[in-house]
Amino acid sequence: MSEQTVAEVDRAPSLSPILAVSEVSVSFGGIRALDGVSVSVGAGEIVGLIGPNGAGKTTLFDVISGVRFPQSGKVMLEGVDVTNRTAIQRARSGLRRTYQAVQVFGWLSVEDNVVAALEWEGGGGGLFADLVSSPTRRRREKARRAQAVAALERCGLAAVADAPSSSLPIGQARMVELARATADPPKVLLLDEPTSGLEPAEATRLAELIRSISQSVGCAVLLVEHDMEFVMGVCDRIVVLNLGQVIAEGTPDQVRADENVRTAYLGTS
Repeated sequence: MSEQTVAEVDRAPSLSPILAVSEVSVSFGGIRALDGVSVSVGAGEIVGLIGPNGAGKTTLFDVISGVRFPQSGKVMLEGVDVTNRTAIQRARSGLRRTYQAVQVFGWLSVEDNVVAALEWEGGGGGLFADLVSSPTRRRREKARRAQAVAALERCGLAAVADAPSSSLPIGQARMVELARATADPPKVLLLDEPTSGLEPAEATRLAELIRSISQSVGCAVLLVEHDMEFVMGVCDRIVVLNLGQVIAEGTPDQVRADENVRTAYLGTS
C-alpha cells in the first residue's frame, strides 16, 4: 500500500461514526431551516461545517446538542438514539459544545470554571459528607482538581489558573471554554466559531490543540467556522450547507474545487 493510500485510510471516517445525524429537518413557520440534513463524524475525525449566513449551521448545532428538537430525523451518539434527550443528558453522555459568544463564569477563577464542568456526578454522601468533609469527598475533589489542572496545562492556562475569568482577554477566555469542554474527555466536541475574536497566532495554536485533543482522546470534532484558511487547514472533511441543505461534502481540496460551493459560498464560479 502506498504512503498516499495509507494517509487516505487514516483520514477516512469510521464505519461506525460516533455522531450520526440522519435526515434532520427543522422549520420555523414557513421557513425550512434544515431540510433532510445528514452528517456523520467518526472517532478522531475533524469535520468542518460551513455555509453562508442563514444556511442552517447554528440550527443544526442546536439540534445535535439538544437545545432544539427537530420535526423529523434522528441524532445518534455511539449508535444510541438521543434525539429526544435533553442537552444536559447529552452532555453527560459525552457530547460537549462551545458557543460563538464567549461563555465563562466571570465570577469564578479560571480553574474553578473548569472544575465546574466535573461536578455533575456529585461528591457522594450528600449534605452530611459536605458538613464533615468526608475522606471520600476530599479524594474526589482532589481528583477533579487534578483533571482541571491537566486541562488548563494542555490549553496553556496554568499561569492564570487563579485569575478571575472576567479579567481574561478573549483569546484566553476561549481557551477556558475549550479546557472546560475537554477536562472530562468528550466523545463528541462541537465548536461554534472557535476562532472568533482570535489573533492569527492564537488561531494557529487553537488548530494544533484541536488536532491534539481529537487524536489523543479519539473524540469526534464538528466545528462551524467562517475562517476558511482555518477550516481548510484543520479539517479532515468539510460539509457545506446552503438554504438548509447539504450541497457538498468532501476533503478540503474537493470542497474548494466544487462549483456549487464556489457559487453559493466562496463567491466565485
